[in-house]
Amino acid sequence: MDAASHEDWPVRRLARISGVSEAHFARAYKEAFGVPPHRYLLTRRIERAVALLRDTELPITEIAFRTGWNSLGTFGRTFRDITGETPGERRTREQAATHGVGRVPACYLAAGHRPDLVTAVSEKRRRETADSIPASTATEVP
Repeated sequence: MDAASHEDWPVRRLARISGVSEAHFARAYKEAFGVPPHRYLLTRRIERAVALLRDTELPITEIAFRTGWNSLGTFGRTFRDITGETPGERRTREQAATHGVGRVPACYLAAGHRPDLVTAVSEKRRRETADSIPASTATEVP
């Protein structure tokens, strides 16, 4: 998955490559790495996108497609959910931070800025939606 994070990696494909059942693979992967395979893949894609935003002048749409998204909207929403900023904001900040400063090895930068995907993006959105509903509109069940 690391070498080709832009590709689709459904559990079925990973399990077949590993020679085990889908259920066993998913369980063993999460046990070994602490996150499900899809969440790990999202982390790798975001890391790659951040590097491309920082180190290239590629259009954000091109970066989205190169890092495995089929939709600019999905890329932008997922990127913002994980990093807390839009791809454009991240590019501006990353380029300003590295302007005139000595280069730090990419492996150190990646480790220091690795997205924390302990909670699934969809769960994070559900929680934010629930937190934004005013108490006065919530109905109480007797």
